[in-house]
Amino acid sequence: MSNTEALLALAKKTIDLESKAIGNLTSLLNSDFANSINTIIESKGRVILTGIGKSAIIANKIVATFNSTGTPAIFMHAADAIHGDLGTIQDNDVVICISKSGNTPEIKVLVPLIKRGNNKLIGITGNIDSFLAKQADFVLNTYVEKEACPNNLAPTTSTTAQLVMGDALATCLLELKGFSSSDFAKYHPGGALGKRLYLRVADIVDKNQKPEVTADSDVKKVIVEISEKMLGVTAVIENSKIVGIVTDGDIRRMLNKHDNIKGLTAKDIMSTNPKTIETDVLAVKALEEMQNSGISQLLAIKDNTYQGIVHLHNLINEGIL
Repeated sequence: MSNTEALLALAKKTIDLESKAIGNLTSLLNSDFANSINTIIESKGRVILTGIGKSAIIANKIVATFNSTGTPAIFMHAADAIHGDLGTIQDNDVVICISKSGNTPEIKVLVPLIKRGNNKLIGITGNIDSFLAKQADFVLNTYVEKEACPNNLAPTTSTTAQLVMGDALATCLLELKGFSSSDFAKYHPGGALGKRLYLRVADIVDKNQKPEVTADSDVKKVIVEISEKMLGVTAVIENSKIVGIVTDGDIRRMLNKHDNIKGLTAKDIMSTNPKTIETDVLAVKALEEMQNSGISQLLAIKDNTYQGIVHLHNLINEGIL
């Protein structure tokens, strides 16, 4: 077996092992999962996630997922908690403790301190007979038969299972809260994700120049307008209404068809009934319209009045495509 084949076989074995472990999680779910969700929903506080080692890294990721989907969450490192950070936990908070074994020294010290208050404790562990599992109000079982690590030592399959369980919690919570795409946009105003959810055609059109000619404009003026406004197109306007469109392609077809272009006007070469889009529509909808129609520009309108051009390049520059 070549080196490439051996590496691919090992990678496939890892993926297969972890996917089977994830699939097995469904058989481990019980009423404790539903009770955990209801406890978090009914709580007036936040969700505090804690753990140590690789479990702490997973806890951090779950915190990020919770916060981005409308469930306020904070990470508290288990080791730091017993050295001063225990004050992170407030009276109404729900605590989720993550530990594969559920028996690490830090967990054994931390759990009784958490239980000293009235906070509900949810344990995510692969050992339902562990100290954590026995002390927790609810236990989410993330047992895995074997780590993907060839030595069955490095947390691999087990941390994947923890991560998936966290995602299951987050998706159930957002569903019960009625968390919508508009809510998602509030928490993700930056980057491509946010822009797909809030950027509108008007936001783009305002940044572009506004090419337009009249139906009786001569061809030279049409060419100059398209060239100067640098959008590869111009609208043909009469009484503030769109009557047609002239694109770079129309200009090329005209030059192939006519040896003498003198006397030709926009009306002679324009396409009627061009594709338009309202300015209050999301920019991602403009992208869909362009892709469905096989075009790279749309004429933007408001109250049936021409407002400008939205170009495919605008959407690429904004990171929407």
